[in-house]
Amino acid sequence: MILEVCVDTSAGLAEAVAGGADRIELCAALALGGLTPSAGFMAEAARCGLPVMAMIRPRAGDFVFSEAELTQMETDIATARAAGLAGVVLGCSLPDGRLDVAALRRLRAAAGEMDCTLHRAFDLVPDQAEALEQALSLRFSRILTSGGECTAEAGAERIAALLAQAKGRIPVMPGSGITAANAPRFLAMGATELHA
Repeated sequence: MILEVCVDTSAGLAEAVAGGADRIELCAALALGGLTPSAGFMAEAARCGLPVMAMIRPRAGDFVFSEAELTQMETDIATARAAGLAGVVLGCSLPDGRLDVAALRRLRAAAGEMDCTLHRAFDLVPDQAEALEQALSLRFSRILTSGGECTAEAGAERIAALLAQAKGRIPVMPGSGITAANAPRFLAMGATELHA
């Protein structure tokens, strides 16, 4: 089991490492759902001794991004690579909530062989089964999801269905409200990665 811990401060990073995290999701402004961390924070995290995934999200709000924002995201991906981070966390939506496959293909190309997580933009799609197959076709490393609900606990039934559909082809990583108390439930479903 891989435990990924999301942090947005130097103190949080140190605590996650000391507490036994297996991987770090690095963000700014977790209170806003997580935004792209600064180049300085990326450089600091690269020295922590764990694989680090940088959130690539230029602003709060929806995941429907303009051309200028996509260009900014490409630059942020290059910054994460230059810092020596393991990967990036991405998500783009169309106005109707479906994954913006064209934008995601562009960002995946910018990321190259870096590890790539599809973030909870996935939870906004009208058809998660379709979106899972799209994530596979885009060569994402994993899908972070709460099963389309506010918490993984509330979306547990859907997460179980996604794990069954994925059949080991792509990790489905439950996130949002994961605790020591409910983690065994998701591991019993077949989850191999958890996001806390």
